[in-house]
Amino acid sequence: MIYAFRCRSRTHQILLVLGGAAILALLTAEGLNTGFAPTAVATIVTGGLCVAALFVPPARYPLVAGCAVAASLALSVAELQLPPTQRPENVPGLTELCALLLMIARTVRLQPLLRIIALTPPTSAAAGLLLLRIPDPEFAKTIGASALLFAIALMAVLGLYLRLADTLRARERATAEQAAREAERLEHARELHDFVAHHVTAIVAQAKAARYVTALGQAPAPDDLDRVFAGIEEAGSQAIESMRSMVSMLRTPEDPAAPRPGGDLTRVRGLVENFSTAGGPAQLTLDPRLTGRSLAPEVSTTVHRLVQESLTNIRKYADTAAHITVDIRLRADDASRLDVTVSDDGRTAGGTTHHTRTGTSSHAWATQRGPDAPGQPAPSRQRGGYGLLGLAERVEALGGQFTAGPRHGCPGWQVTADIPLPPPPPANHS
Repeated sequence: MIYAFRCRSRTHQILLVLGGAAILALLTAEGLNTGFAPTAVATIVTGGLCVAALFVPPARYPLVAGCAVAASLALSVAELQLPPTQRPENVPGLTELCALLLMIARTVRLQPLLRIIALTPPTSAAAGLLLLRIPDPEFAKTIGASALLFAIALMAVLGLYLRLADTLRARERATAEQAAREAERLEHARELHDFVAHHVTAIVAQAKAARYVTALGQAPAPDDLDRVFAGIEEAGSQAIESMRSMVSMLRTPEDPAAPRPGGDLTRVRGLVENFSTAGGPAQLTLDPRLTGRSLAPEVSTTVHRLVQESLTNIRKYADTAAHITVDIRLRADDASRLDVTVSDDGRTAGGTTHHTRTGTSSHAWATQRGPDAPGQPAPSRQRGGYGLLGLAERVEALGGQFTAGPRHGCPGWQVTADIPLPPPPPANHS
């Protein structure tokens, strides 16, 4: 209790001290009302025990409550044996009575069933006997009996209500915590997929390209080998850095160590350029209205992840694509919505439409991403993992719409997202 008192603010401490002083003053006045020193002291002690039972921690409550009820019963029985001149003249101990009634409510609210059965009847009996401390029996008969029964029932109902409210709040907290853990787990899964899969896919694609060209009997030049190994080394280093950032974020969640795009779309241009360097030619079309414009972090992150995942899938599943476009623009009829489209003309999910690039120049063999061996079909994009699912979750979390599938009327695949932009913050005219 002392530690809990020290942890409170200075205002709360002052209020608690004033409240304790007021209760002590009431107990002292009720004790002096008996006109007999031993009963006065006993009234103050038993009343103090009953009040203390309302504030002790739940673990100590059964012991303190049992002692308080036993002391109250003992004092009531003892005062019944005393002459009227040594018993209370006006009030039997209203502070102690109120504390006993509140103890019933606290018992029903916090204690298990067996302790409720063990503590509630003695506490009710102590409250009833307390009324008999006054020599005038008419007080207990006319006012005390009916009012006391109603008060005991009211306290029991209050305890049940608070117990039910506590149970509902605990369930809500458990549900909220579970939802938060699930959201955090999904976020970590998406981040891990976005950070690492992109780099690992680049490593696999370049290694497969080397195997493909070797299987065709074409010996790569030393400069070509060095270029491929440099690309693999760079992608591996980026994957390691991303893993370190993820581990750092998981170890210290309060430190946002995971790399995230800024509030603009400048890093998207770097994604497209890196893809064009290591793979097929990709063309970026960025709305001039977005140049230099600062977007909400969640919007820029979603756009960056969408382009990154789409290019990764093209590298994995559409290695024969000859024309890849990334189009990011504000909608013509509504500048508050952002349209993002990534499309290619490579092999579709059925594997029937594709373009094959040929050539044995020093750059062509390094950028041609073929299957493991000549003649083997490319994997279907319909067998994809969790990348598209993560993108759909990101876009839908912003209130947008996400689609991915074969292009209508022409070969290839297309990923589109319609993302609403949050309104800009109000200007400060101060």
